[in-house]
Amino acid sequence: EAADKESIATRRKARAAGGFYVPAEPKLALVVRIRGIIGVSPKAKKIMQLFRLRQIHNATLVRMNEATIRMLRLIEPYVTYGYPTRATIEKLIYKRGFGKINKQRIPIADNSVIDEGLNGTGIKCCADLVHEIVTVGPNFKKANNFLWPFKLSSPDGGFSKKTKLLHFLEGGEAGNRGEEINKLVKRML
Repeated sequence: EAADKESIATRRKARAAGGFYVPAEPKLALVVRIRGIIGVSPKAKKIMQLFRLRQIHNATLVRMNEATIRMLRLIEPYVTYGYPTRATIEKLIYKRGFGKINKQRIPIADNSVIDEGLNGTGIKCCADLVHEIVTVGPNFKKANNFLWPFKLSSPDGGFSKKTKLLHFLEGGEAGNRGEEINKLVKRML
């Protein structure tokens, strides 16, 4: 809420000065794989492996920069992505969060799992982990690699066969859906 109030205040300042307010580009994206393995080019397969999207309905958090935007464009037909809210990230971690300790998939049942997996980074509890990921802080890479890719269910109501193959802007499911990713994840939790 504080960030919303701040953006409203800066928008008003810009309008008063006779200028325009351009919101900052999101730093974080949630990428969900929505298609299987058949007919995927080797390059797209490699990119999905880099994003740790090895199975259908897996989801990972990705830092947005020029390189990741290019990679997302190449795998757009097989994934959907958008910009999650803090609440969505919290729900994902609390409900579907698993940590990686000694290459084992351990459920995040309490803060001791996070403390053990991320000791030395200053991240002690679930709230710290959520904050580090939302703000894309200095330990984002360690925190994100500690988190196992989220295994989501099929969405309530499912995807229709016709729309699954189309881009989101054409009424389909694939590609960049911006803030609408939060509604999809809510259906898949």
